[in-house]
Amino acid sequence: LCNCSSVGSASVTECNRTTGQCRCLAGYVGLRCESCAHGFYPEQGTQRCQPCACSPSGSTSAQCDHSGKCQCKVGVTDLKCDRCSEGYYRFNETTCEPCQCNNHSQTCNSSTGTCLNCRENTEGNHCELCKEGFYRSTHPAQACQRCPCSIVASTGTCRIQPGETVPRCDKCRTGYTGLNCNQCDRGYYNSDSICVRCNCNGNVDPAHSPSVCRPESGECLGCLYHTAGFHCERCEEGYTRDPEGTNCTRKEATLGPEPREFTTSAPNASKATSLSTAVLNSTLSPTTLQTIFPISSSDNSTSAFADVSWTQFNIIILTVIIIVVVLLMGFVGAVYMYREYQNRKLNAPFWTIELKEDNISFSSYHDSIPNADVSGLLEDDGNEVAPNGQLTLTTPMHNFKA
Repeated sequence: LCNCSSVGSASVTECNRTTGQCRCLAGYVGLRCESCAHGFYPEQGTQRCQPCACSPSGSTSAQCDHSGKCQCKVGVTDLKCDRCSEGYYRFNETTCEPCQCNNHSQTCNSSTGTCLNCRENTEGNHCELCKEGFYRSTHPAQACQRCPCSIVASTGTCRIQPGETVPRCDKCRTGYTGLNCNQCDRGYYNSDSICVRCNCNGNVDPAHSPSVCRPESGECLGCLYHTAGFHCERCEEGYTRDPEGTNCTRKEATLGPEPREFTTSAPNASKATSLSTAVLNSTLSPTTLQTIFPISSSDNSTSAFADVSWTQFNIIILTVIIIVVVLLMGFVGAVYMYREYQNRKLNAPFWTIELKEDNISFSSYHDSIPNADVSGLLEDDGNEVAPNGQLTLTTPMHNFKA
């Protein structure tokens, strides 16, 4: 009997009559077609031979084990050796190429080789670059360190320039400068660790004062156009704002009265001039007078009031008038007091006594008090005749003899 395999042979009853070799199906070998051929493996449970289907590029042979797993080349993986293993890419006719990630990643895209999950602050197709905000340090070698740059004062990125050992920030933001953008630029000052633009109201020229203001306080330097103040916000002494309020202009020196008005020979004018001069000499020091009334030594005819403004002139005249009024009021008060004193002396009470030969008659009584009661002075009992012929007037308070 042929006794061929019912699974692996074409016919159970047909075989070579001489050798007994059965006609095997594809994937089967053996006298009775009971074994799997090379490149095939027996499927579990059915014992049917299945092709290994190993990738000729990724496997070392076409044979696989009983589970169907092929023998893969280095860098190749999977059941049929048709995929690059981790750390390799570009599956080709020969093998998979290792990922080029500069030891900062173990995986890459299996098709393009782009590195995945770069570590140690690196990035790039091959983890060859440092992330934004980091720089490649020389110690430790090729390690990416964080940039010493504030994102407030700079873009946050930096790099080591050739020949330098410390990083330099790539670009400082407006108002900042320095190696690490940690200083205020010209025209700015430090306000609570933030660089703020100097506020000088446009009255400082950076060409003459490059710093514009003090970097630690913001005080303006070199105020121009006759301005002054912390922020050059006011005019210098002797200057005032123009009607538009933009520029500082010198105060105009207003001419006072003409010299002839102060040198006239009229009595009143002479007195006024003398009085004004006396008041000024008594209230103002020589230095002040020289400042208010500058007199040229080369020209004695120049008026002392030539440079006096109307405001100063009006103040002087008002002062003179006040002093004159005070003096007049004092004089009037003194005259009034003197006259009152004289009236009181003249109106004091007195008696008028008239002597006629051998007798004395009482004529009248005077008193400055209109309603004074003098009845007590005229009583008969109050008058006595002294033995020597003198008349004695007796009052409750006083004794008068005549």
